[in-house]
Amino acid sequence: MTAIAAPTTLAETFRRLIREHGPIPVSRYMGESNARYYASRDPLGTTGDFVTAPEISQMFGEMVGLWLADIWVRAGRPANAVYVELGPGRGTLARDSLRAMATQGLRPQVHLVEGSEALRSLQADALAGARFHETVDTLPDHAPMLLVANEFFDALPVRQLVCTEVGWRERMIALDDQAQFVFVAGDNPMDEAVPADRKTAPPGAIIETSPAAAALAGEIARRLDVQGGAAVFIDYGHLEPRTGSTLQAVRVHEKVGLFDAPGDMDLTAHVDFAMLGQIAARAGLAGATATQGEWLSALGIGQRAQALTARSPARAQDIAQAHDRLVGTDKMGDLFKVMALSPRDWPRGTGFAEGDIE
Repeated sequence: MTAIAAPTTLAETFRRLIREHGPIPVSRYMGESNARYYASRDPLGTTGDFVTAPEISQMFGEMVGLWLADIWVRAGRPANAVYVELGPGRGTLARDSLRAMATQGLRPQVHLVEGSEALRSLQADALAGARFHETVDTLPDHAPMLLVANEFFDALPVRQLVCTEVGWRERMIALDDQAQFVFVAGDNPMDEAVPADRKTAPPGAIIETSPAAAALAGEIARRLDVQGGAAVFIDYGHLEPRTGSTLQAVRVHEKVGLFDAPGDMDLTAHVDFAMLGQIAARAGLAGATATQGEWLSALGIGQRAQALTARSPARAQDIAQAHDRLVGTDKMGDLFKVMALSPRDWPRGTGFAEGDIE
């Protein structure tokens, strides 16, 4: 009997590619690693690799739903508005948001952008009647979109540029003498891709860009401008341009080495909200940013926590801990940022102290 060969690990595939064709860009390593990772599992919860805000408490999704419903009401209650979520996990955020929307009379058709068959199965169980899409390209183009992306942009591949003694180069991944992955600088000059205010950075400095995030944000902005609606992006990241690598790997709720298990760990990078804001502004959209803690507090998550505690006193400690985890400045409250976008002829979203992104 012929033996069946064991499946090739992604690490082995990368090593073969590097040996045959030379170093690969960081963006390819991250993109292919995450594509395999998300296609093969449910990564969420205590038995997975990480926990997202919707899984911490129903309060998070309820605040998102009420925020969208408020905009919808002030826009005149358009009957054909649709709910869109990018990377909806287990469907928990959508379920809680839709329940909160329904209290305001909003019961939109649900469209989920999800490429993982494993997660689609869970989402279908949680959200009867939801329609699935591989990409945003097939979303309805005739209706206002109420769009949510929570911890979605951070998993999109980033391109890293490193400053060397001879100029800027793309950061690549090669093999050392022991066939271990190592970072190296590419051969091709990349100075033209570096913003003018960072061209004079010292050798060793790293900047990150995400062409995938830029393209997606541009398409969402274009659709909002044409169709109407609003979008809210929630993710960990920075509001001002910065230097340095933010790439990290997580497995079983612990940070691990970037090369430990490609395809079997979650690779993420901080979202550049400054870049997303520039793209939205160029498309003519109004936008605003805040930390997650500021935004949720302004929307009334504290009062919601009190109401839930009054209803279920036995859960008071759990509710308080969830509230603190979502808004605490030493927890998710400051690390996670929120960006809201809407066409200029639609109402602005509430909960933001700052003015429009220009």
